[in-house]
Amino acid sequence: MKIERLVSIIMILLQRKKIRAPELAKMFEVNLRTIYRDIETINQAGIPIITFRGPNGGIGIMEEYKIEKKLFTLSDITELLIGLKSIHSTMSSQELLNTIAKIKGLVSKDEIQQVEEKTNQIKFDHTPWFANERIKLSLEKIKTAINENKFISFKYFDRLGQKSKRKIESYRLVLKNSSWYIQGYCTMREDFRIFEVSNMSSLEVLEETFMTRDFDYDSQDIYFRTDRETITLKLLIHESLLDIMVEFCGKNNVTLYKDNKYIAYLPFVEDDYFYNMILRFGDKCECLEPEHVRIEIIRKIEKLLSIYKKTT
Repeated sequence: MKIERLVSIIMILLQRKKIRAPELAKMFEVNLRTIYRDIETINQAGIPIITFRGPNGGIGIMEEYKIEKKLFTLSDITELLIGLKSIHSTMSSQELLNTIAKIKGLVSKDEIQQVEEKTNQIKFDHTPWFANERIKLSLEKIKTAINENKFISFKYFDRLGQKSKRKIESYRLVLKNSSWYIQGYCTMREDFRIFEVSNMSSLEVLEETFMTRDFDYDSQDIYFRTDRETITLKLLIHESLLDIMVEFCGKNNVTLYKDNKYIAYLPFVEDDYFYNMILRFGDKCECLEPEHVRIEIIRKIEKLLSIYKKTT
């Protein structure tokens, strides 16, 4: 007997005047005997259950029972359904469909049409114009790994086309600007990293489990926030970086300089993530302005060079 099912039944009984046992059994995908046992458990817990006989009968909570029966207003339920349906557009699962059905079960038959009309007035569709079934399958695997604290392994292709084999502890999925990202602890880098799901291949959920680490959600969110203070870098880039810079900066902020060189104006946040991004471009990218960012990049290069000089 699952406590989640008992709580859900109580919520439905509080919202509706009565409901038939077969309807509950169908909703929770259990047999009638299980529903009757659940009802008896709820009754023994001190919530008085009453049975209405006849063709229009069902199960309900005694009217005299002093409890707020409207846990959710129609507006509350409408907002919940809109949110769940937006997730369903990119992460379809039977579990999610069951949740949507259960929430609809909180609404009386007289009010369900009104709720359906309201939820259909707003639609969030995060899927690309050309749906990618591989990404959907990857999301389901990652979701399983997160729920069960299992490692995942995959091949990764970053924006520069560099390939690597990764094994990570999965902690959170993030949807940002129609793209999915996984945040996790990378065993190769020995630190938390962010990976774009569309750049992952050969993804496997391993049987090996991990002990969860302290995952600071606020600090990890910094990579997805849009309200951070930004400055603009003036970059001299090689034509091999043209597509990437157009994606980062916008077409209007990239202009031909001469020969196979371009000038790009890149929005930039002064933290390690963005500095490392510039460094990954190697000799294909030079920061021209502002001067203090150029100096900091030189300092980081010199620090890296000093490490390699020690090993020779």
